[in-house]
Amino acid sequence: MASRANAVRVGTGVLIFKEKKILLGKRVGAHGAHTWAPPGGHLEFGEEPEECAKREVLEEVGIEIKNIRRGPYTNDIFISEKKHYITLFILADYASGEVEVKERDKCEQWDWFAPEHLPGPLFLPLQNLLSHAPSILSPYFIECI
Repeated sequence: MASRANAVRVGTGVLIFKEKKILLGKRVGAHGAHTWAPPGGHLEFGEEPEECAKREVLEEVGIEIKNIRRGPYTNDIFISEKKHYITLFILADYASGEVEVKERDKCEQWDWFAPEHLPGPLFLPLQNLLSHAPSILSPYFIECI
């Protein structure tokens, strides 16, 4: 039986689209420090992934999202940190509010990026997503969802 120390956890990554760009933040402090990731966090007991997405985006970025829908998932093993996550990606559109860094201990900055000009390095779950579903961020795909 797995101990709490090596248990697989469920995280969410929220891909927020606005004018054919995606919101990414530069991580600090936790695993994946100095990589670029979408907002997200841990799924809480009894919580729907869409609820988690709304909560995490408001807590981390201070904006509202709409048109929230489930996307693909990734299996993410952080070898050096000895962490294993299943990341549920949630797709959403920007609704309102001003983007701001609400949790400075977790994120250095937020910015909008065109899919063809993503910063690097990318957070492992986002790397894994793009290697398995590269069209997820293409402008054509964004218009179709």
